[in-house]
This record gives sequence, C-alpha cells and structure tokens, in this order.
Amino acid sequence: MRQQPQKIHLAFAVAMMCGLAAQAAADPSYTTIDPPGSIYTTARNINHGWIAGYYQTSQGNYGGFVRAPDGTLSPFDVPDVTNTFGAAVDKNGNVTGFAGGGGFDHGFVRAADGTVTTFDAPGSASTVGLSINNGMVTGFYDDANFVAHGFVRDRKGNITNFDPAGSTYTSPDYVNQYGQVVGSYQTSDGLTHAFLRAPDGTFTTFDLPGSIWTAPVCINKQGEITGLWYDADSNIHGFLRTPDGVLTSFDAAPRSNGTQGMSINNHGRIAGLYFDKNNIQHGFTRSLKGHITRFDPPGSSYTTVESIDSGEDHGAIVGEYADANFMFHGFLRTP
Repeated sequence: MRQQPQKIHLAFAVAMMCGLAAQAAADPSYTTIDPPGSIYTTARNINHGWIAGYYQTSQGNYGGFVRAPDGTLSPFDVPDVTNTFGAAVDKNGNVTGFAGGGGFDHGFVRAADGTVTTFDAPGSASTVGLSINNGMVTGFYDDANFVAHGFVRDRKGNITNFDPAGSTYTSPDYVNQYGQVVGSYQTSDGLTHAFLRAPDGTFTTFDLPGSIWTAPVCINKQGEITGLWYDADSNIHGFLRTPDGVLTSFDAAPRSNGTQGMSINNHGRIAGLYFDKNNIQHGFTRSLKGHITRFDPPGSSYTTVESIDSGEDHGAIVGEYADANFMFHGFLRTP
C-alpha cells in the first residue's frame, strides 16, 4: 500500500512528460525564405507545398522565385523586362504573376520546367496575373484610360474579360480549382462590393451588413470565402462566407486595430493578419469552429500573412516578416 502513492506520482510524471512531448510536437516550425542577394522577400502563395513570391535586389530590381516542396529554391526573371513579380502557384508548380517596368506590365505563366509564357488581356495597357489554379489564371488589366477590369485565362490561353454590372473598377483576387473567381468592384457612389463569378460567367454580389468596403481575397474548393470589410467607422474586420451565403464577421484579437482574412484552405481554416493597439501587424489562424491562434515568426517585429496551403488540414502558412532592423524575409510556418 505504501507503494501506491509512488505509482500515482510516477503515472502523473509520465502523463506530464507525454503532455509536454505532445505540446512540443504541436509547436509549429518556421523556415526563413530568402533568395540569394535578396534585401526584401515576399512569400506570396503556397499550394500543395509549392511556394511562389518575389524579392528585391540591392540594385532595386525585383525578381520572382518558386520553391519546390523539397525545398529547392529557384529564382527567375521574365526575359527582356526590368522587374518580375511571382504572385501565385498551382499544385503542379505553375507560377503566375506580372512583369515589366514603368507601370506597363504583362501577365505571365511560368511552367514547372521553367518555360515562361507572357500574355496580355484584350484591350490591355497593363496586365497583372494574381492567382492560378489548375492552370487557370485570374487577375486584372488596365485599359487605355487606366480603368481596371477583370479577366480569366483558361488552360489553353484563351482570355475572357469581365466586369460585374455597375463596376467602375474591378479587382479579382483568387480563382479556385473549379474556376470560381472572387474579388471586389467599385461603383459610382465610391463604395466597394464583393463578387463571386461562376465558371459560366454568372455573378453573385454581396456585402457585410453596414459595410462601406467588402473585399474577398480567397475561395476554397467548397466555395467558402474569406476576406476583409470596413464598417461605417472604417474599422477593418475579417469575414467568412459559406457556400449558402451565410456571412460571419470576426476579429483576431480584442481591441485590435484591424483584422484581414487573407487565405482559406479546403478544410475551412483561415489565415490572416491583424493590427494590435500599437498598429503592429501579427499573424493568425482561425479554425472551422472559430478558434483563433495568433502568432509571429521568431524575431519578427512586423508579420504579414499571405497564404495557407489549400491541400492541408492545419495548413502550412507563408508570408513575410520584418527583423529587428526592419529587413523583410519570407517565411514558411509548418504546423
């Protein structure tokens, strides 16, 4: 009988050790991403382990990069232009973005084998590719009057221009694997509204109640949408829209100065950023049930979250952070 307390203490100690081991295993790891010669790196998008982004050199020019799931980092430049910006990557390693200089850009697709194809939307003075999924690209182009319109480029390279009804400025942000596009558009009254464009070209528009600016930035394969909205006092909040149209507003922290949903994966997990009361930026994740986890990479004084991997449950996250000298580096957060 005198050994029973020892057994209890031993069991408790083992349980505590197991709990600590589980907690340690659950802690995310961070990997810094900087192409050689970079003085400023932005990791813009992650898709099934592929990462795309861009970086600035000490000469002031910008180059694109793609990082393979095995960690191989490949900087690249579109030929015959000054700057190249990698914006997004699909699950096959195809990258889209824009390249040019002097405010006149061309869209491009870089295949996984390194082949680069540039393109311009019909009637474009400048074309910007922003999102790619299964080879489909969306983005915007400026016409001769510098008015922005949306476009979709299919796998064969055919481009369809579009605008929601009443739009004076159209800004698509993301295309999912089924060809659904989300973004925002401005109307003549100066308000900004959200749109969802179906593959057949049908539009659904929506706003958060009381919103003066609603901007979706990502849609997953289930049709769940996240983004940000401004209320009448210009406070910024994140939101989730379910496929049946139910809208939920959320904030990442009490007394925060703004929350932005930036990306949503196929399991409903949202990644984004928020500003604290001192206007310092941090990252967060929001689970399907609404639980929020806030984070910063080690040594970060300012964190920007760009994307969560669509193909994972908890989801690897990419973005950039500023170190103590306010030099920006790309990061990969692995759960």
